[in-house]
Parts: sequence; structure tokens; C-alpha cells
Amino acid sequence: MWRDRVCPCFWFGNGNRHDGEASEERNPVLLVSGMGGSILHSKKKEDKWLGFDTRVWVRILLADLEFKNKLWSLFNPSTGLTESLDDDAEVVVPDDDYGLYAIDILDPSWFVKLIRLKEVYHFHDMIDMLMGIGYKKGTTLFGYGYDFRQSNRADKLLEGLRSKLETAYKASGGRKVDIISHSMGGLLVSCFLSLHQDVFSKYVRKWICIACPFQGAPGCINDSLLTGLQFIEGFESYFFVSRWTMHQLLIECPSIYEMMANPEFEWAKQPEIEVWQKHSIDEDVSVNLETYGPLESIHLFEAALRNNELNYQGQTIALPFNLSILKWAAETRRIINDVDLPSEVEFYNIYGTSLDTPFNVCYGSEAYPIEDLSEICHTLPQYSFVDGDGTVPTESARADGFKAVERAGVAAGHRQLLCDSTVFQLIQKWLGVEQVSYSKRGRTSRVMDFS
Repeated sequence: MWRDRVCPCFWFGNGNRHDGEASEERNPVLLVSGMGGSILHSKKKEDKWLGFDTRVWVRILLADLEFKNKLWSLFNPSTGLTESLDDDAEVVVPDDDYGLYAIDILDPSWFVKLIRLKEVYHFHDMIDMLMGIGYKKGTTLFGYGYDFRQSNRADKLLEGLRSKLETAYKASGGRKVDIISHSMGGLLVSCFLSLHQDVFSKYVRKWICIACPFQGAPGCINDSLLTGLQFIEGFESYFFVSRWTMHQLLIECPSIYEMMANPEFEWAKQPEIEVWQKHSIDEDVSVNLETYGPLESIHLFEAALRNNELNYQGQTIALPFNLSILKWAAETRRIINDVDLPSEVEFYNIYGTSLDTPFNVCYGSEAYPIEDLSEICHTLPQYSFVDGDGTVPTESARADGFKAVERAGVAAGHRQLLCDSTVFQLIQKWLGVEQVSYSKRGRTSRVMDFS
């Protein structure tokens, strides 16, 4: 989820580290990443323990080539997992630095650090902020990165989260954990809470959720399924994964389908896909604006993607809209809709505001209509926008369905929320630690919905 541009702000504190004693008196914090927010490595299966790892996400140099070879996948409905086309390799998430390495700088190469390419600086500033107020890696500060191609209710992902919670709980001497999740990470935590409420109650004290698409991210997800996603814009995009290469991955990602618009949610205005379509009957030609709501869009996806295919190492593989994944995602949506927060757990919600956020997407125009729906996949859309963080509409991010202690709207972009000074001040207040004064303020925020 990356529609907003570069994160321009840095954390400015007093530059001091608190001592270990102060850290050990605190409840541990676990940072949970979102879609695309974890480093992924590929390694040969036969060399599981000693083999050489290749970073396949994120990387700037040779990005498209390594991505196609190692990350392109097909969904296996019998396991609920999307499995890489490279049968000899497996995708793993590095667990270095207590899980923080994988969610810190997504391309930690010397070149990226030299030019400080902020698009791939993920939790980096927040980690620095937390350490600056006394949190200590491995004792009170941990990270959880995961294979974001997979479903948010995949057993492997949920077991990994449970293990991280238990590790943080024990390392801090039996103190309950404060979770800070970003974007799709909030859906992962929701699935864990819904399916393992007893474990959640045992280990979790507070949950601070940032920019979560609780009811979906209609504009971005619809367009991602039809035409793909560009992670980095501008000149740097030529060194990165192409929009079409990303599209061919997302078609087989359950996590993407799980962020489609929730059809049961009472939207202020239902999200739609619009198509200017040309119809020819004998010699009569007409051009009509067709509209598709969340349920009707399924038929559009099927028609538009019916001829979609990829070429992998000389093989042509059909890649239509995947109804098996859609069925799987519908069950995930039911699990998320049924989630109930334990009364002893405090919930806080930060959502982005003040940015134009894609909501409806329109393909073609009255002057240049779409004749065959498969043309949509090679057409850049026009968006209609609503308020949000550039990726997730405010309406969706606010609709958590929980009894929140506090909700706060912050005028910042989807990734920028991870390095925004106003967000950092809120987190410090909610964690109950001494707030650090900032020499550089973030943009004005709106704090609301106190309970």
C-alpha cells in the first residue's frame, strides 16, 4: 500500500538514550509491518541452513529480474498458501536484530543508505524514536515481518505472530506486549485476535493501529488487480520492480483480495469501478458508462483478466482472476468482521487524513472507450478521490469496530505516518512514557473520538 510519495520527515528528539533500567521497567513493544513492509529472502531448499540468501524484496538493482524469478507465485487452494514458481527455492523473512532488521530499511544496501532513499526506509525512524525514549532491542523492542503475499489468516503467519508475542513477553520478565501495527498488519492482528483470543488476552496489553484498511482500500486494490502497482514513482522507478511485474504477483496474493472493499460495510457512498464501454450491434455503435459495485466488480475482474498470462522461464502460465482466492478471502473477511476485542486490552487508532485517496476508478473515456474488457489491463485509470492517507480512505481506516480508548486523524501519507512527529507524540502518550520534545513538528493533526 504505497500510493503516497516520499516520507520527508525525520525524528528529532533530544538525542539521548535512556538507560537499560528504564527500558526494563516498560512493557515491550512489538512492531508489525504491513503489505510490502518486510524484507523477503529466497534460498535454496536443499541448503536450508547453510545456503546463500538472495534478497528479492526490496532491492533497487536487478529488482525486476530477481522478483520474476523468485517471487512470482501460484495460489494452492488445498493449503491456502501462494507458492513460488521456483520449486527449488523458498521465500523466508530474516529474523535478525530481534525481527527489526526485516522491517527497518527494506533495501539495506550501502547504495540506498548513501542516498537515503526514503521510499524504502520503513519502520526506521520509529525504531530510532523508541530507542531514543528508552526501549531496548531484544528486551522491550521487537519486530515482526512476514511473507506479505500470504493470507492474513495463514497458519504460518499467525504462528509467527504468536511466537513473537511470547518471546517479547518472556524477554521482558512477563510484561504484556504493546503492539504497533501498520496498514495490512492491522488485518493480520485482527485475524489473530479473532482466531486466538485467549492467546491475545494473555500476551497483549495495548494495540496501537496505524493506517489499517479495516473495510478495504477500494481504489488502490481494484486498480492493483487490474493494472498493477508502482511502488516507487519518478526516476527511481526505472531501477525497481515494474508495475506489470508487480501486477502478475498480486493476482495470486490472498492478502490483496482480503483488502478489497467490504461489501457488507455501510459506505457513505459505495465504491465503484467505471468503464466507458463501446457496444456494437450490427451497424449501431453506442458508448455507455458502465458502473460496477463491490459485488458486480467480480464479473468485471473475470472478464478483464480472462486472457491474462505470464511467461516464466519459457513457459506460458494462465493467470486469470482467481475465484479460489476470492472464496478464501471471503472467509477471511467473515473472520475479521466477527472479531471482538477483550475488555482488558486497550485499543488506539491512528488514521491518515487530508490527502486525495483513490476511491472510484474509471477506465477509458467517452472519446476513447473500451471495446474489449481485456483492454482495461493495459489502460491507466482516472481516479475519483476521497479523504485519506493517499492509500486508505479515512472512512475505512476509522471503521475499526472496536471500543477505542482514542482515535486520532493525522494529516500525513500512508508511509509518512511511520515517521511523523505527531504520530510519535501520540504513541509516547499512549505507551505512557515521558514525551520527548521535537525540534521539528509534523503537520497539524486532528485528534478526535475520545472515550
